[in-house]
Amino acid sequence: MSLFHFGDDPGIAVFVPRTLRVAVDRGPDRAWLNGPLVWATDSRHGLLYLSPRECPRTVIWPTDTTSPEDRDAWFGGRSCRAIAFIEDDWRDRLRAAVLYRYALPACGFEDIDAVGMWVSRRAVVPSGLDVPDDLPGALDDEAVELRSLPRLTPLRSIRQTTLHASRIRTRNAQDGEPAGWSHSKPGRTVVA
Repeated sequence: MSLFHFGDDPGIAVFVPRTLRVAVDRGPDRAWLNGPLVWATDSRHGLLYLSPRECPRTVIWPTDTTSPEDRDAWFGGRSCRAIAFIEDDWRDRLRAAVLYRYALPACGFEDIDAVGMWVSRRAVVPSGLDVPDDLPGALDDEAVELRSLPRLTPLRSIRQTTLHASRIRTRNAQDGEPAGWSHSKPGRTVVA
């Protein structure tokens, strides 16, 4: 299994566990996830992080429990694996952004059963670094259709569908919302 950390700093020699800048309410059983940790994502879910770090976005995809009606309404005849929505104001920033993708050794990471997210309680030395130089192209390579909207607000109701929905950094959206658990229920699988 491959794990990655995406960021805007090209010079990280060691990832040191740190507390989240903005605590997230995941319930009492998962409060420890606000503590000092190193965060990573698996290769299958790296598509969630192919944007500037602070870019508000909503990424949706069908799961094994998605209804035919929801699949048709949102994906129609599209062949994409997922759709990533960003606000119009972020489109040029996404095109111009420099993003660093660090490869991390899987040893020592714990699967938190939440959309490909893994954590380590210990410092981690990266095993590699690459720079996706064309983020729209990188999304396209992952079969992700990029769409922009004036605001992400109309997508709040997407979580009421049977699609998976990840809402990331939406506190930075024009109609920002407080930090919170920003993914559909953990345990739903991605349909390839």
